[in-house]
Amino acid sequence: MPELPEVEVSRRGISPHIKGQTIARWVIRQRQLRWPIPEAVEQSRGLRITDIRRRAKYLLLDTDAGSIILHLGMSGKLRVVDATLPAEKHDHLDLVFTNGQCLRLNDPRRFGACLWQFKDEQHELLQNLGPEPLTEDFDAGHLYLSSRNRRQAVKNFIMDNRIVVGVGNIYASEALFMAGIHPKRAAGRVGQKAYQRLTAAIKQVLAGAIEQGGTTLKDFTQADGNPGYFAQSLNVYGRKGEPCLLCGNAIQAQVIGQRNTYYCVSCQN
Repeated sequence: MPELPEVEVSRRGISPHIKGQTIARWVIRQRQLRWPIPEAVEQSRGLRITDIRRRAKYLLLDTDAGSIILHLGMSGKLRVVDATLPAEKHDHLDLVFTNGQCLRLNDPRRFGACLWQFKDEQHELLQNLGPEPLTEDFDAGHLYLSSRNRRQAVKNFIMDNRIVVGVGNIYASEALFMAGIHPKRAAGRVGQKAYQRLTAAIKQVLAGAIEQGGTTLKDFTQADGNPGYFAQSLNVYGRKGEPCLLCGNAIQAQVIGQRNTYYCVSCQN
């Protein structure tokens, strides 16, 4: 599914095209996504998009009255196209602007979302979220203090959005490899120096993925239709049985927390 870098790439891709545009109308071809699209969304007609933000994996299209909340789910993608362009299969939603362009949501699996948040309110989905990983609020001290006495695997710990947002399955495996930490080690047994390495690794792998355009997944393309290329640089994810790039031993795979996890038994402890 699209992870934080893919969502950030989408934000950057659509922002120049829709920021400052006025909403003319909505075209809703399928109201039932992960949750039904609320009628309040359609009351945004006539409002101008003042900003496009990202919180965790949610995109927020701000107006003076509130924010449209978009989530790409497992297979969603956004494109900015001419509003007269015929809809394709799974094009469930158009946000049409007065300039004749529209923001179109395509979502084959319908696990995405389009919701509304009134100004000065916070939608329940955005409550209780941890810090953004690429901000100063996320540091080793936060991870260390939050992990004390926790027995859960450190991989599951850093994938908990209440601890830090947006560290999805691919990037958790990659960051733990870079930090030299075994993904099954109990979070409470990871020391402060190890968390310093892990914090730096999380920031590095996410920033690198964003810079290179997001990971190439079969269900994700950028707003301009070009795939990302970061998948070619993955160190461990999806490389079961292949030699570790550091020591040459075979990369191992195991299901941890119902997610495929990749690691090197020699380089991670």
